[in-house]
Amino acid sequence: MAEHLLEVRNLSVEFHTAAGVVHAVRNISYHLDRGETLAILGESGSGKSVSSAAIMNLIDMPPGRISAGQILLDGKDLLTMSPQARREANGRRIAMIFQDPLSHLNPVYTVGWQIREAMTTHGMPAGQAKSEALRLLTRVGIPDPGGAMGKYPHEFSGGQRQRVMIAMALALRPDLLIADEPTTALDVTVQAEVLALLKELQRETGMGVLIITHDLGVVAEIADRVVVMEKGELVETGTVRDVYKNPTHPYTKKLIGAAPGKGEMHVAQLSGEPLLSVRDVRKRYGSFDALKGVSFDLRAGETMAIVGESGSGKSTLARVLLRLDEPDAGTAHWKGRDLFMLSPSELYKLRRDLQMVFQDPTQSLNPRMTVFQLVSEAWAIHPDILPKRRWRERVAELLVQVGLSVEHMGRYPHQFSGGQRQRIAIARALALEPQLIVCDEAVSALDVSVQAQVIALLDKLRRDIGISFIFIAHDLPVVRDFADYVMVMQKGEVVELGTVREIFETPREAYTKALLAASLDPDPDVQAEHRAARLKRA
Repeated sequence: MAEHLLEVRNLSVEFHTAAGVVHAVRNISYHLDRGETLAILGESGSGKSVSSAAIMNLIDMPPGRISAGQILLDGKDLLTMSPQARREANGRRIAMIFQDPLSHLNPVYTVGWQIREAMTTHGMPAGQAKSEALRLLTRVGIPDPGGAMGKYPHEFSGGQRQRVMIAMALALRPDLLIADEPTTALDVTVQAEVLALLKELQRETGMGVLIITHDLGVVAEIADRVVVMEKGELVETGTVRDVYKNPTHPYTKKLIGAAPGKGEMHVAQLSGEPLLSVRDVRKRYGSFDALKGVSFDLRAGETMAIVGESGSGKSTLARVLLRLDEPDAGTAHWKGRDLFMLSPSELYKLRRDLQMVFQDPTQSLNPRMTVFQLVSEAWAIHPDILPKRRWRERVAELLVQVGLSVEHMGRYPHQFSGGQRQRIAIARALALEPQLIVCDEAVSALDVSVQAQVIALLDKLRRDIGISFIFIAHDLPVVRDFADYVMVMQKGEVVELGTVREIFETPREAYTKALLAASLDPDPDVQAEHRAARLKRA
């Protein structure tokens, strides 16, 4: 038997582009044993996903090329295997679950068919594959597994789709499971459930788990050891506790220092008339009540965070307040005028005061427009704000304000990282000098250090300009650092509303307590206490 289940030795991966050779992975080495969980931690562009793609033979070659190294599975080098032997290893010995299951599940086939296919491709009889698929769906906690076999991916929630992906990955009982950002877009409670499921399945099967993440809380919850990567290089490795408590590399220290939820909480200022006063807002889609009488007040310069699981009504409320969807009942008074009663022409004029930053800037920024065009478009729509001769100067000012440079003005969205694209979206929202910005999961997909930079930017804008924010998020540590007030929603209703200190230190409702208990802490000792408390309650 080999010493380790998986051993990566001196691996280097490069990509040949029009601009030259990009060294995505540089001479990295690590190992993983049976029954162990190893986390690869790093930000976008660190090479963590490329290194795992090399294990599964998922790198496009060309333009990619594995220029050096070995990848040993039970002592046998995957890189020197024949294509047929490599295909046999994938699925049977090594399986992978991805960040976005909706992009990796075929939309035109039922999930039952897709799980069965993973087994029949490797020679399992059809009847046995069907019964095994049913068993797997039951095991990963899918409601009504018999009925679920005949459903399509879009008929499941995000957390359920991830469970389907786990069932598919485990179909052939692999020795190694690679999980690439498996919980990034999931609600805090669903994330905790998926991570607990992975640990439980690992105990049952003895498989090794390689988890790729930028979330220190995920590392603290699930990993035994951690490898830290920066710009394609391995900069630090050790047990989770040692790396968190005694980091040696400046990059590791920077990541730990950027982790949210450790700063001072805001002290809400209860003074002044509400800028926005929302009363009894209701919205129904068919027979589904998305909003059931939501009410709150927001003052100038304040941040109201809205938290809750998928389907709680957070995003519906944001869309209704901005009149992207029409409410069925209720009022929303903005400086004394009911937003819901404004005519289209009145609403058009008011748009400059109310702006929105969406979760995915890749979808919200037009790929055919340069940064200059994206930011200045607001002044073309509202020509009375700024004369055209001043557009270039003002775009330059806004880019500097959000931490970008004047040289970025002529580039297109695809030429930026995710964090930079979100900064462009914020600059575009600021172009009209709004008094309220609605951030709908605006930082949820960002790396921890980029997230910290964006939150610091929004906080500075609040202090300097007096902008108010409605901040929709499922990341509770970020909410703790940024909000003045927190509104907790469940199934279209407000279950609790209070200052950030009241919600985080003395929550009243069981649902709020459950959300807080499911939130992950980057400190492995604190997270171990949370895990023990959860098990005790269970």
